[in-house]
Amino acid sequence: MTIPIFLIFLNHFCFLPAMQIVSQQFVKKGKIHFLYNGLACFMLLGCGSNEPAQPIVEMNPAIAVTFMVAEPVNMPMSLETIAQTEGAKEIEVRPRVGGIILQRLYNEGAAVEAGQPLFLIDPEPFQNALNETRAVLREQEVRVLRARSDENRQRQLLAENFVSQRAHELTTADLAIEEAALQAAKVRVQQAQLNLSYTTVKAPVGGVTGRSQFSEGALVSANNSLLTTLTQLSPIWVRFSFSDNEVARFGGHLNEKNVRSVRMILPDGSEYQQEGKINFAASKIDPLLGTQQLRATFDNTDQRILPGQFVRIRVTAGESETVFRVPQVAVLSSDFGRFVYVIDEQNTVTQRPVTAGDWIGKDWIILDGLNRGDRVVVDNLIKLSPGKIVEPQLRDAVSSSLDNVPS
Repeated sequence: MTIPIFLIFLNHFCFLPAMQIVSQQFVKKGKIHFLYNGLACFMLLGCGSNEPAQPIVEMNPAIAVTFMVAEPVNMPMSLETIAQTEGAKEIEVRPRVGGIILQRLYNEGAAVEAGQPLFLIDPEPFQNALNETRAVLREQEVRVLRARSDENRQRQLLAENFVSQRAHELTTADLAIEEAALQAAKVRVQQAQLNLSYTTVKAPVGGVTGRSQFSEGALVSANNSLLTTLTQLSPIWVRFSFSDNEVARFGGHLNEKNVRSVRMILPDGSEYQQEGKINFAASKIDPLLGTQQLRATFDNTDQRILPGQFVRIRVTAGESETVFRVPQVAVLSSDFGRFVYVIDEQNTVTQRPVTAGDWIGKDWIILDGLNRGDRVVVDNLIKLSPGKIVEPQLRDAVSSSLDNVPS
């Protein structure tokens, strides 16, 4: 093993004088050779080691993150609010004639068509009344024929001066009275026919029936007894409201003309496939609630939406503005407000305070705080802190690489 020259130099000028001093103290005891040789071996072993140096452990390794590039978009103002659905027509079915219910003609909770029979009330009393009015009508028709014959005869006699003018006028008046009575008899027959038809209670519109409030054999009164309810499900209506501050953000009073779109978000978070339309907008702010009441209508041919459901309504209106769309997971909150992590040119993350608007699907609308081209971190956020070094990868590139993985 070769000893470096500088070690020989160090041994000659540093250790040899020291050894001479020590040797003077130990010469009498015969230990000088042992001490000198031990120190020399120690120096040679320590300086002559060829073991490789241990690697330095990096204290701040880079964190792999995915980012998106912030790009501004122009979009009109959009706000969401809680709403409740209701049937376009919610009807209370009541009998128009009184009597005993003989039969229920529908299944409770089933969908029915307009004009479909629902209940049958005992028709016999009304059939008898119809027969009676028809008999009276026939009698009155005979009276009219007799009065018309008398009037014709008196008119002929008057022409030959066999009767006075007064006698002819009396027969003419009797004919007019009988004809009026005939018209009244016809009306009574029509009303009796109508009452008889009312014994079959029919659905006024198509919809879904409710629970029957009366069973067979029950006595119901005309126009008072509630037999059941009928709800029209297509279209479906949705009632909601916005506060006066929210209405001001839209630029003023909302109506069917300035609202661009109305979307419904279902309780499971999915968006209803049909777009709605405003069919009612209050003309003023409710002084008690401080809100403007609105209502939208949606097609519901598959009857997926039921009355009484709580949903969310997203209304888009107002002038377009430049904003940024950022995934919800990328927007964090602190005591000072919301912020996102932005990657700088040295791949170091920093906190960027932002002003967030509303949600659209799974994205936040960022109104202020971002610039075009900012790299916003969208994952591994829990591992980040200001000043952390990261290994950024574009989100679209990550999606493409996952798509290419063989199944």
